[in-house]
Amino acid sequence: MPIGILASLAICTVIYILVAIVLLGIVPYQQLNVADPLAVGIDATGLRWLSPVIKVAALFGLFSTMLVNLLAQTRIFYSMSRDGLLPPIFSAVHPRFRTPHISTMMTATIIALVAGLTPIGVLSQLVSIGTLLAFMLVCIGVIILRRTAPDVPRPFRTPTVPLVASLVQ
Repeated sequence: MPIGILASLAICTVIYILVAIVLLGIVPYQQLNVADPLAVGIDATGLRWLSPVIKVAALFGLFSTMLVNLLAQTRIFYSMSRDGLLPPIFSAVHPRFRTPHISTMMTATIIALVAGLTPIGVLSQLVSIGTLLAFMLVCIGVIILRRTAPDVPRPFRTPTVPLVASLVQ
């Protein structure tokens, strides 16, 4: 599973870079500082029939990302609830589907309210800040655990860990 996750991230990164290079070849970068740079790039090509297709595809991409994040958040709340960090209601599992249904409904309702009542500019900044904070906390937690609990078994190994460990020390 970790190899699949890392491989998919690498593939997505390469595709993202290639799309950015193509966009920069079509439109000067100063014109791409907008909410919909793909639409600006397609509009600049003159292919008017392709513009709605790209815009709808971008919307579906955003929707799928939001759905995955919503599902991930409910699983995080589930794990935190099982560990006693959140109330037990977050670890309630549906008898038929075996999913944290109450947590999913509560999270979706709160996210929908915040998304509906917050300006899009502020919302995008909050999402970016939240993502950065989450990654920082995980990185700091890993460093702290490596120092405070060096003997804990860690089944997942990264190929470059010896190199990174030698650089850190």
